[in-house]
Order: sequence, then structure tokens, then C-alpha cells
Amino acid sequence: MSGPDSSALLARLASRLGGWDRRAFHAVATHHWPSGDRVLPKLSHSADHGRLWFGTAAVMALAGRDTRARRAAVRGVASLALASVTVNTVGKRSFGRARPLLDAVPLVRQLKRQPFTTSFPSGHSASAAAFATGVAMESKGWGAAVAPVAAAVALSRVYTGAHFPGDVLVGVSLGVGAAFAVRGLVPSRAQLPPPGRPHIEAPALPGGRDLVVVVNRSAGSAESARLLRNALPQARLVECAPQELDAALEEAAAHCRALGVLGGDGTVNRAAVVAARKGLPLAVFPGGTLNHFAYDLGVEKLQDTCRALASGDAVRVDLGRFRPGPGGASEGHFLNTFSLGVYPELVRIREHWAPRIGGWPAGVLAAVRTLRGEHPLEAELHGQRRPLWLLFAGNGVYQRVGPTPGRRRDLADGLLDVRVVHGGRGPGLRLLAAALAGPLSRSPAHAAVRLRRLRISGLAPGTPLAYDGEVTESPSELVVDKAGEALVVYCPP
Repeated sequence: MSGPDSSALLARLASRLGGWDRRAFHAVATHHWPSGDRVLPKLSHSADHGRLWFGTAAVMALAGRDTRARRAAVRGVASLALASVTVNTVGKRSFGRARPLLDAVPLVRQLKRQPFTTSFPSGHSASAAAFATGVAMESKGWGAAVAPVAAAVALSRVYTGAHFPGDVLVGVSLGVGAAFAVRGLVPSRAQLPPPGRPHIEAPALPGGRDLVVVVNRSAGSAESARLLRNALPQARLVECAPQELDAALEEAAAHCRALGVLGGDGTVNRAAVVAARKGLPLAVFPGGTLNHFAYDLGVEKLQDTCRALASGDAVRVDLGRFRPGPGGASEGHFLNTFSLGVYPELVRIREHWAPRIGGWPAGVLAAVRTLRGEHPLEAELHGQRRPLWLLFAGNGVYQRVGPTPGRRRDLADGLLDVRVVHGGRGPGLRLLAAALAGPLSRSPAHAAVRLRRLRISGLAPGTPLAYDGEVTESPSELVVDKAGEALVVYCPP
């Protein structure tokens, strides 16, 4: 087809599409929806500058203890940000389409402040679609709740006369594309490969028969305990205060086929040590602020563990170990992390403020106060003495999810994920650089290696040590290693 013929065909096609767009706009503008005149203009205004979606993300992040909701909120905001940048820097500058005439739009529907940018594409629609799609990629439940609101915002842009339907459809397409682009950069939890863990059959305990669950009152909420009683009516629940936890775990382990625990990482740590020593499988019910171990197992809700108990599905996992242990014990154990340096101080401040202002605000406050620039500790690693801001050893290798370490794929790999931030000026910048660097990076500021055994010596008396959120004083010399596949834990297949 010749050039003039092609141009004429495209012109006719554009004219037809433009005609359809105007007719569709007129149909929406002249149609009356019950309550639409009162609700849709306000909803459209609430979405200006993403305010509606940022507020929704804040509610999701603070609602309960569901880490899936927090991940969904972060992904939704990231998708919205990419969509907004794309529309405002490329879309609207590339097309100069004028806004619709408002003759057919009743005055009561029109926005009080009319937009002054070009009409194509719709930025509000792009942001709404991006946020809803990003949320749905991490949480189907929250996605289903957000999607109708996002659709209503997109409709409101036509109903109030701000955009043609074509502007909205293209905006929605761009928003969905932005969410998928973010997922290409940072995979969602569902995209990650299945865990590589040794599967083992454990006693099937439908209804919680022969299961005793120890509930830490300060970590597990009353609502979680109530849900657990309903889900496992045959299980025995033992609620105790933190100072009674060790005795309660020992007593429970003597009268069960499987030991259960409801609480945070510190509580789960103590239960895991008892279960491993007694040769009992462990059922973990997340009930703390962070629940790293449970989430890396694939247990995000109480129901996940209930399903594994009913089917008898379990995995073997490694148990991190440091010797000598806290309080004069021969050894201590960690399921997640062991650390020296600024992190123990951060944990101490966070635990002090968490009961008063909440876990996440307390974590931010602790980070700000910790990174003001205290003196680094001095330690000798494998015979070489050096100043350190942080020494971190993870029980298993942490996989990268985007720019920072995210989760462990294999909890029985026999390896310690050791990361060191060397002493020097600017601890905050050094820690940030270490977080953004690759898992095996080396630089003058930080280094990361994978080891089976680590020897630390030359520590000053009173040096704080943190393991799974607990803080104690470190001895002058330490050996950190792992007890391979020492623990059996119920885990959904």
C-alpha cells in the first residue's frame, strides 16, 4: 500500500475511533447512576496525587500482622509510582489531546478544580490500575477489595467530564503494564522458585490431636489464640507469660506427639531448641511482629500450619549454633540470624519502644538512633583484628528480592550467610551500601561470604549479641556454625 493510501487509512481509522470516543463520552455524561452524582466526584477528587492509594497502602501495612498485606502495599505503591512517571513524562507530553467539552455534563458532577494538563492518557486511571494490579499480585484478597474502588475511580474520570473513555482505557493499560514491569524487576512471592528443603513425613494430627501449643501471651494475640482453638479443637493450648515460657515448653514436650508454638521469632527459637532436643516435630503459628522463620517456611497464616498438621507434611531445617551460649550455657541457637555490632543495639531500642508505639515505628526510631555514629566494635575474625559496625550471620543463604536480601529459599543448605560492615566514617552510608550490594560483594566498606563455620575472638566484655531478636552479652570468643537438619517443622506442601 502506498504512503498516501496508508496515511488516509490511518486518518479514517483515527476519525472513527475519535467518533466512538465522543459518542461513548456523551452516553456516559448523559446517563444518571443512582448516587453517582454524590459519590463519584468525591472519589475522583480523593485520588488526586495518589492520596487515596497512599492512604489505602498505609491501612494495609498497619492492618494486623499480615506480612502479605505489607508486601502488597509496597508493590502497589511502587507500581503506581512507575505508572505516574510514565504517564506524566512520556504520555501527556507526546499527545496534545484537549479535554472534553463539558456541555453535556451536569454541573453537579463537574470537578470543582478542572485539570489543566492534556487529556491523553488518564493519569488517575493509570495510577488506580497500577495500584490495584500490584496489590493483587501479592494478595488476592486485598486485590479483590481494591479492584472495585480502582474501577470506580476510572469510571469517575469519564462521569465527571475529565476524560474521554479512550483516555481511561489507555491509562488502565499503562497502569497494568507498569505493575507487570515492577514484577519483572522484583518478583512477587508467588514467582519465586519452590523451596529446596528435605521433605519428611511427620505424624498427621487432624484437628490438633496429640498436639500441645504453647502461647506466649506477650507475643501471640488473644484473637490468634481464639482462631487456633476453633481451627484445632483437639489441641491443648497452654498460655504463659514470657518468664514462664521455658518451663511451659518443657512440660508440653513431655505430653505430646508434636510441639506447637504461637509467638514471634524469639518464642519460636526457644520452642525449636526444646523440640530438637526432644526429637519432636514443631508446629509454628506466626504471632509476633516479624515472623521471619515462619514466612521463610511458607507459613503466613495459622491455617497454613493447620493444613500441614492434617496431612503430616514437614521439612527438615538447620539450626544455627554459637558457642558458648548465653548465660553460661554450653551453646546458643538461632533460626534466623546472629549478629554483633549495631544490630543488637537496634534490637534493644526497638523492643523497648515497640509496646508503646508499635513494632514498625519502633524499628524506624531504633534505626535512626543507632546510626548516629557510635564507636564500632573491635573483633578478631580468623586471626585478623579489625573494627566492625556489623557482623551478621544468617542461618541459610538469603536470596535477593530486588535490591536487598529478602528470604531464604533453602533452610537446610548447611551454610552461614556472613556479612560484615567494616568500621569507618558514616555507619549509615556503609550499612546502606551493604544492603544494596550483591550477596557476595567485596569492597573496602563491606564484604559477604558463605561459610560453614566462623570463629570470632577479641571481643570486649559486655559486647551485645543478638540472635532471633533476643539480646545478650557476648563472651570474648565465639564459634558460630550449624547443626544440620536438626529440626523437623510442619510445613504446607
